[in-house]
Amino acid sequence: MTNFPNAPRLIKGGIVLIDPESARVEQVIPLQYNPESLSRSFQIQSTESSEGGDRSQPLRIKGPAVETLKVEAEIDATDLLEGGDSETTELGIHRELAALESLVHPASDDLLSNNRLAQLGTLEIIPMETPLTLFVWSKHRVLPVRVTELSVTEEAFDPGLNPLRAKVSLGLRVLSVDDVGFEHKGGHLFMNHLQGKETLRDKQTGAKLSVMGIGEIA
Repeated sequence: MTNFPNAPRLIKGGIVLIDPESARVEQVIPLQYNPESLSRSFQIQSTESSEGGDRSQPLRIKGPAVETLKVEAEIDATDLLEGGDSETTELGIHRELAALESLVHPASDDLLSNNRLAQLGTLEIIPMETPLTLFVWSKHRVLPVRVTELSVTEEAFDPGLNPLRAKVSLGLRVLSVDDVGFEHKGGHLFMNHLQGKETLRDKQTGAKLSVMGIGEIA
């Protein structure tokens, strides 16, 4: 923590889980340290992007690009151990890792419920719905996402083999209105994000063709 009282408050990026119907916040998972980089890629949904696509209209786009994110984060127990946190002394960083790992598993209660239904001979077991996952990276980026990849490398342990330091790689796919529809909470958040991008785009200072060494487009 900085010793300067007027220093700006550092905000954290991370994951927020909300109820998709009520938007009630169910869990907040901040990253302990903000990564130094955030990788983003876009797959353009053009009319000719798929096999056999329509190549006669190359300027048309079928829908939002498929955006994927990659975040490399670190978790370290050192600060909490130095502060005398009793649970960290007992568990290391198990709590922090469990919070992230819960993003890729259904709830145990849901698994047990589906198992009971199967034993009763229910013909159709509906896949389990998870909370809506949001990736929050400042107020300008609140994105509905699906976790597509999670890998954990544990690097240090206490005498009880509790992990004390780990590197986490998190892969995310942004959910657009193509995935969840316009009426879903995730669709509203995606449209807010897209409209925010358009607002920022319009704030860009207009440049002249001369900066590119040309006077006009013939």
